[in-house]
Amino acid sequence: MNEKQSHTIINQQSGDLAFKLLFFEDNSHFDHLQRNNYFTLIWLTNGKGILRTVYSEYSLKENSMFAFAPYQPFMIQGENCGGVAIYFHSDFFCIHKHHTEVTCNGVLFNNVHQLPVFIIDGSTQKVFEGLIKSIKKEIKNTSLAQYEMLMSYLKILLITASRIKSEVVINNEPLPSLEPEKLQKLKDLIEHQFKTIHIASEYSSQLNISQKALNKLVKKHYKKSFKDLLTERIIIEAKRELYLTNKTVKEISYELGYNDEYYFSRLFKKKAGVSPQLYRSTVGFGKEEE
Repeated sequence: MNEKQSHTIINQQSGDLAFKLLFFEDNSHFDHLQRNNYFTLIWLTNGKGILRTVYSEYSLKENSMFAFAPYQPFMIQGENCGGVAIYFHSDFFCIHKHHTEVTCNGVLFNNVHQLPVFIIDGSTQKVFEGLIKSIKKEIKNTSLAQYEMLMSYLKILLITASRIKSEVVINNEPLPSLEPEKLQKLKDLIEHQFKTIHIASEYSSQLNISQKALNKLVKKHYKKSFKDLLTERIIIEAKRELYLTNKTVKEISYELGYNDEYYFSRLFKKKAGVSPQLYRSTVGFGKEEE
């Protein structure tokens, strides 16, 4: 599938990328830090390498797949890395608004408790190959309802990838559903308390373990520190609020447990690479209908 070409659709109103299909034969597209303002899904069809993120690094091999949300930094170092990349902006397809249809949010994207890389099997490869051929053909087709057709193919692709990631086991390591009981409880605690409790000792106390033991457990399974794990979850929620609502940054920071909106803005910029205001303006604004 090494066609070494790209096919792009531009949003005529904003001039920004709406959708892109890229075939690559090496890692030159990804050998520097990526901070895209759109969603990214990459299928490594051949070669091997290392996927580097802010928090850790992961081994890549043939038929590895991984996905990143807007402004989530990553880069690839590898040998003979060929494959396919699909990019789409929230204005083209919003995973938050289509969550009930696609369910990729929290599986492919925005999941702090799962490793980003997973392997697809032979039967799924054929499905993806067929979908990618259809997408490539439709991008060239400027007929009526082109966006609707592309979104249909994209939905199927995202649903299929989400199913595979939910079931697959990477390097014989269990997925989060099979993790130790302590981590299961930690996940529940974070989901219910990340807006109000930002102190590690509060979580370790509720789990009846030391902070050191908590960090060690989190590091082993999630490849990041507890602080990074918690902060990443907070930033995901902030991004969601910035995209789906018209709340001010001050309102969002307060709801997430930060009385100082300037401190929150600095934290957001440090983790997301852009300010909350710039994130909202570049990723898109899609206020939910009431």
